This record gives sequence, C-alpha cells and structure tokens, in this order.
Amino acid sequence: MKSKSYALKFALAGGVAFSLMANVAFADSKGKGPQSSAACKGLPNHYQLKRALINARITPNGGFNLDMWGTIVNRDGVVCAVAFTGANRGSQWPGSRVISAQKANTANAFSLPGLALSTANLFTAVQPGGTLYGLQHSNPVDTGVAYKGPAQHFGKPQDPMVGNRIGGVNVFGGGVGLYDANGTLVGGLGVSGDSSCADHNIAWKTRYGLNLDNVPAGVAAGGTDNIIYDIAPPSASGFGHPECSADATSIGNGLPATHPIGPNP
Repeated sequence: MKSKSYALKFALAGGVAFSLMANVAFADSKGKGPQSSAACKGLPNHYQLKRALINARITPNGGFNLDMWGTIVNRDGVVCAVAFTGANRGSQWPGSRVISAQKANTANAFSLPGLALSTANLFTAVQPGGTLYGLQHSNPVDTGVAYKGPAQHFGKPQDPMVGNRIGGVNVFGGGVGLYDANGTLVGGLGVSGDSSCADHNIAWKTRYGLNLDNVPAGVAAGGTDNIIYDIAPPSASGFGHPECSADATSIGNGLPATHPIGPNP
C-alpha cells in the first residue's frame, strides 16, 4: 500500500514543480530531439525526465537540497535523455552529469528481468574482500562520449551523450533499473548532484513518478532494490550502503512501495 501522506506531498510537490517550471521553454511533450529515436521508444523523453526529476528534487531527501542531473539509458546502454533541475548547467555540480550517466548505465547493466539491483545495493559487494570486488573498474566510461561538446547543450534534448553508449560503473546510491508496467526491464535511471543517499531517494521518487518502478524482485526488504542501511561490518544483507544522514536514512526507509506489475488502476 502506498502512503497517503506521501501521495499528498508528492501531488503538492508536483504543483510547485510545474510552477517553478513556468519559465522554462518546453517543446512538445512528445519530444523532437534525438531521444525520440526508435532505440528509446517507450522511455521518457527529455521533458518528461526533467519534470519528474524536478518533482522529486523539491521534496525532502535528507541531503543538501542541491540541484540535480538525471540520465536515462535504454537496455543496450544507449543514452536516451539527460536533464538537470537548476536554472542552467552550472546550477548543479558539473561533474555529476557524467556520474548520473554512469549510474544509469550501472543500474541497467547489473539488473536483470527477474532481479533489480540499484547502484546503492552494490556498495558492500565491491569493497576489498567483497564478492564483486573490482566491478567498479570494469566497463569504463567512454570519455569521447562523456566530454563531447558543445557544452551549451549539456542537459538539453540535444545533449551530446544522447544516442551514444556512455559505459561506466558507479557503486553508490543514485542509480535504479527501469521496469515498465509489465515488469519488463527497459533501461536505467541515474541521478547525481547531492549526497549519495539523497541521490538514491531522488532517483527512487523520479522513477516512481514515471511509473517505471514495477520491480519484479530485489535484494532489499519487500523484494525491492531500495537502499539498505546495514553497513556495520559485516553487512547483514551483503548489499548494504553507508548512512549519509539521519534524515536521509529515515526518508529512504519510508520511500513509497514500488508499483505492482501490471496495469495500474
């Protein structure tokens, strides 16, 4: 059951978000940029990602209340959309643009149709002695894609990463797999720009707002891919993540349930 209080807050936040976005010149909501290609069919376009990201960012997330970058990749790791929440590309950490893409790639690359793993779920396993130690050094970022210009297009429909495979592996909070209403794994979402715990909370809420959180199974409580705060050595689950703040932990533990697989009422 989803929390009624959360739903109310989310609805209120949505109203504020659309008010905040009144000064943004959006194009047709169907999108006319390169993310409209067949490779990204069924995934949110730039404008849909931006709206959902802003809605999620303006709610309490237990971090520093910073602006964010968000990236969506398809199942093949091709970047479909890149967006930011601030007034311009310099309103959020510039380095977080590529990190958000890494997170999207990671969540997609290490999730399966029957098992979702968020980037937060990978933290413990990649530590020295962990079962996935070294994973973070595999699948390097394609720097030619990551840093290609012109920079004035970063975070816009024509972001130079769009249409290309970014690669990269990131092993802290902020990346989640995308599952459609049928429970089909269709790609990944990465969010970056705040603490890793806040990034996870914002990514979760963004995915929730896009109704791409129909997760079939995961390693967290309830069979989800939520962040697990049991890092005290050893991690009881084997998939733990360090705490960033008491607020972030409380919010993370209270995130709404994922959508059920199948058509929603």
